[in-house]
Amino acid sequence: MASLPKIPVYKAAAVQFGPKLCDIEANVNRQVEMDREAAKAGAKLIVNTEMGNSGYCFYNREEVSAVVETIPGPSTAKFEEVSRSFGCWIVVNLPEVDANTGNYYNAFCLVGPEGYIGKYRKIHPFVAEPKWAKDGDLGFPVWQTDIGNIAGVICMDGFFNESIKVPMLKGADVIVYPTNWLLEKCPCPTWITRTFENGVYWIAADRYNLERTVQFSGGSCILNPDGTIQAHTQKHGDDIIYGEIDIAKARNKSFMGGPENKVKDRRPDQYYALMRNPYKWNPFTYFGLYDHEPLPDGKKSKLVAAQMASVPGNVKDNLKKMESLLSKAGGDADLIVFPELATTGIPKNKSQAADLAEDLATGSTVKKLTELSKKTETYIVTGIAENANGDLYNSAILVGPEGLIGKYRKLHLTSSDKTWALPGDLGLPYFDIPAGRVGLLVGYDLVMSEPARCLSIDGCDVICVPAALKGPPPITLGPTEIPFADPIIKGDDPHHWHLAKGRAFDNSTFLIFSNQHGDTMMGLSGVFANFPWEFPRNEAWASKDKDEVVSIFMDTTSENKNYPTNNLRAKDFVSMRQPYWYGMMVEKKPPILDLIS
Repeated sequence: MASLPKIPVYKAAAVQFGPKLCDIEANVNRQVEMDREAAKAGAKLIVNTEMGNSGYCFYNREEVSAVVETIPGPSTAKFEEVSRSFGCWIVVNLPEVDANTGNYYNAFCLVGPEGYIGKYRKIHPFVAEPKWAKDGDLGFPVWQTDIGNIAGVICMDGFFNESIKVPMLKGADVIVYPTNWLLEKCPCPTWITRTFENGVYWIAADRYNLERTVQFSGGSCILNPDGTIQAHTQKHGDDIIYGEIDIAKARNKSFMGGPENKVKDRRPDQYYALMRNPYKWNPFTYFGLYDHEPLPDGKKSKLVAAQMASVPGNVKDNLKKMESLLSKAGGDADLIVFPELATTGIPKNKSQAADLAEDLATGSTVKKLTELSKKTETYIVTGIAENANGDLYNSAILVGPEGLIGKYRKLHLTSSDKTWALPGDLGLPYFDIPAGRVGLLVGYDLVMSEPARCLSIDGCDVICVPAALKGPPPITLGPTEIPFADPIIKGDDPHHWHLAKGRAFDNSTFLIFSNQHGDTMMGLSGVFANFPWEFPRNEAWASKDKDEVVSIFMDTTSENKNYPTNNLRAKDFVSMRQPYWYGMMVEKKPPILDLIS
């Protein structure tokens, strides 16, 4: 590993604050007071909330013009004074005016013991910013400091996985995150997903109060590089949240402490779809262009995750178990997904894998599943060890009444996979069936943000993930004092975060996660809907340790045949991506490799 910074372990603070609209003096004074308190307590990195100097809910450019400032400027100078006095680094967020152009930005700056360091301008606007601000035009800077490599984004930026992956690939250890999050309890699932997939620390400073009918979420926090919550607040009020940053942990990109590596296991040569943005256009027009691959007609479909523990080498009994689970799914199931290597079981070594692996054209699995699909009118996805002319792959197949519709070969292999399987060579294919456009991934593929995003960009309605994962374990969250309107969850939430849920939210797709259980496998299969701010959640969770099926319904219909009125088909959040800034995602040798090699 490259040498660590001068101060590799230190205390950090997220400052939760409720600003008053347009009252710069009071807002700055209160934040400076809280920052001094945090610095006296030993915090070396202090993060303030989004637009903490001014408030947030401005009607238009004219209104915000009374509170914009340059960066650096008179307000940032007050925070610089605290930084110099205590030898700490501070993030402060305010509405910025560019002195040369007169453009306004939602921006933050980083100041340190030696003064102003740099600034970031929000790239992905929430619905409020276009009323007055220009989209950020500085990219994703990463600042090298005595406390490590610091990067940051603002609020809505965090909803886009690329906005954190790019600075991480540039070498960021810590993401500072001023935010005015709303509509759900925090730390929200999206923040946890961003942290987990990148292996970085996340310092979120959120506001909590009510402004012009908008109730903000609070829940300011510090998240660990594995996505777990180190510290957070439940308060409906000003608060300071402390935590420890250990740069060595941020530069250890292992998956659950094993040999798998979230950086080194990436396949950037497979991610070029990330550079495209088809959802700038009407999806019905784009996907039907030249009468080639239009989206399937809309319909309502039952999606099922079938959880089971396969027996290695016992294909016959595994298929019987699958048949039983299909029967339990009911006669109205449209699409069912079984776990990774469900038919063959998980090979213990290459010799066993060679004995188990099937030629898809002649093996028993496709024949049996085709029979079941014809009988039940259910499309079936399962994991299987595939033998293709002597080459072995960890594959997923899609079978319908017409037989084998398509296959996918796992791109991102675990250390166990590498003992017997070759890396996938089919890219990230998708297939059209009556339920909709279907993408396939396998297990560890889900840990990377890029594969599911690529499938979403190509129009998938649902992503099917046969899996044999030991984790990451879901994260629960206790109650909050924030007075959300019903039916937003305010109390205990045992189902707060699941990686598969995060992928569904990120990509405006449904996701069927079917996991093995037993031995060290996690179980906890589930089906998750596409929209993050729907309550009660449209999702179904399986248990940790038994064979079972769970299901929800997916609706791909639109009221207008010429333009999607359904978010699943419109994918509004995918359309807001800014690929101009994402080139680092396909770099073959990103800077982070020098830090972790």
